[in-house]
Amino acid sequence: MRLVHSWSIVVTLAVIMSGSGLLADEFSTQKAAGLDLPRSSPEAQGISSEAIQAFVEAADQQIHSIHSFMLVRHGHVVAESWWKPQSAETPHVMHSLSKSFTSTAVGLAIAEGKLSLDDEVLKFFPEDLPSEASKNLKAMRVRDLLTMSVGHQSEAAIRDAKDSTWTKFFLAHPVPHKPGTHFVYNTPASYMLSAIVQKVTGETVLDYLRPRLLDPLGIQKFSWGTSPQGITLGGFGLFLRTEDIAKFGQLYLQKGKWQGKQLILTSWVDAATARQTSNGSNPKSDWDQGYGFQFWRCRHNAYRGDGANGQYCIVMPDQDVVIAITANTGNMQLPLDLIWDKLLPAMKPAALPENADALNKLKQTLTNLSTDKKDKQ
Repeated sequence: MRLVHSWSIVVTLAVIMSGSGLLADEFSTQKAAGLDLPRSSPEAQGISSEAIQAFVEAADQQIHSIHSFMLVRHGHVVAESWWKPQSAETPHVMHSLSKSFTSTAVGLAIAEGKLSLDDEVLKFFPEDLPSEASKNLKAMRVRDLLTMSVGHQSEAAIRDAKDSTWTKFFLAHPVPHKPGTHFVYNTPASYMLSAIVQKVTGETVLDYLRPRLLDPLGIQKFSWGTSPQGITLGGFGLFLRTEDIAKFGQLYLQKGKWQGKQLILTSWVDAATARQTSNGSNPKSDWDQGYGFQFWRCRHNAYRGDGANGQYCIVMPDQDVVIAITANTGNMQLPLDLIWDKLLPAMKPAALPENADALNKLKQTLTNLSTDKKDKQ
């Protein structure tokens, strides 16, 4: 099905910042008290304005509907845009992109010696054990929760639990497969990770991440809901700004280091973003490239956190690139296809000559996109 939508857009790109017309070298040093990523022209970071325009034009014709887009190359934002009524300062729902943040909390707790990948899940919930725990349930480990390989045939509908806690409802769900052998996408497993972190730290995942991740990255506008038991939702429900998604991706691209400080162990970054389990064999699908610890593997040696309806944090180590996207689209493969087709081939290893004409043309293209205009066609 062809998905078509038009957008009105607020954009800050290269020499454009709130219409001020700053030169690239002027605004590249502006970092909002050190909290924002530095800005640059696309050409200075080895990607052409023409390639970005080609991506935007293709997306304008095909995606319904994108809310924001940010492209970071060599640690510099080279393109950023928001489609009205979205804005740079408005936190956006992350849906399952929340899972990658929960995974990070698990990695931090492991680094602090509070749990291990091989801990059995049942040890954390003695009060929620079913009357007869199956052999497979007893074998379920933290690692299996992280890799969506808990042994379920289907997800436990924990949000339908009325007379029990969500954790107890999860543990009562049948486990017909040996844990670690059967991949099934499993948002309740991410909730169990959140519950485990809360058990071993005495804090919700959100509170635990504040001083260890959110504050160091300058992530200040966020929210994350909780279950009826007061446990951070884990697998969904996080709200963040687009630039905060990009910062998170940049932290992983930099192997857990931020402004000279190692926030996350490099070994955790490598393990979390590696292929830990197989989930398909279609070479053209970015959902069949393997799954890590709450991160998806992509084609082109990239990886991502993603959420329903088009929330993406895409990390491309070979190109030193991070792409953040928020959207409300039913075709989640399409934005990735456009990135691989339009942007990836244009990422060059060295800076390009500045191209004022192309940059100005791109500015005009972006500023003239209008939902009203296309709705009347």
